[in-house]
Amino acid sequence: MQPIQTVLFDLDGTFADTAPDLAHALNQTLIAHHKPVLTLEQIRPVVSHGGKALIELGFNLSESDSNFEALRLELLEFYKQDIATHTQLFDGIKSLIEQLARIGINWGIVTNKPGWLTDPLMDALDVSHLACSIVSGDTLAKRKPDPEPLLYAAKQCNTSPESCLYIGDAERDIVAGKRAKMRTMVALYGYIESVSKPDEWQADIYIENANEIIDWIIKINHSAHMGLKHVN
Repeated sequence: MQPIQTVLFDLDGTFADTAPDLAHALNQTLIAHHKPVLTLEQIRPVVSHGGKALIELGFNLSESDSNFEALRLELLEFYKQDIATHTQLFDGIKSLIEQLARIGINWGIVTNKPGWLTDPLMDALDVSHLACSIVSGDTLAKRKPDPEPLLYAAKQCNTSPESCLYIGDAERDIVAGKRAKMRTMVALYGYIESVSKPDEWQADIYIENANEIIDWIIKINHSAHMGLKHVN
């Protein structure tokens, strides 16, 4: 077992609580088209699935509808205008990345969010300069659940995939992580729909809050170092 040298996060629903601003953008789009607004509780579970899922929820439209793409782009424009008004790091994330730095572990972001939204959001949260890699949904030709974005991030962080931990709140995150040969963690505090069955995703660990992450990493790394001592 390799010690963990890099922690990679999904962005929405794992690293940052973006739901309030995305919910506001959806409701602005609904208002613009004289549709009833939705509550944050209705919107929050689908946020991890992006703009398409939000339009499907708010307008009850399928992606094949002729108006769908225009509505999605309108939603994203509303979102960009207020991208970090109410968004903040999840409880425990700020202290986590500080602790990771103290023990010499890198961290980065791998998200399906497009770069023109990811980059200003990370800048607004004042964490871009701390990440060893930020991979957006349009950085490469492929995105999650394909493992390529995760492998690209590992390379940017000078870490073997086997020494990376990927943390996410959607099944595609865990599928991508496992395909990349990384260890995987499910953030149960994230945007998980009631119909989802995260216990069937076969991740290495499931956590209820971000404060659990550092203890698990320290435990894994201690076991890995002890194993190496026995081998030598």
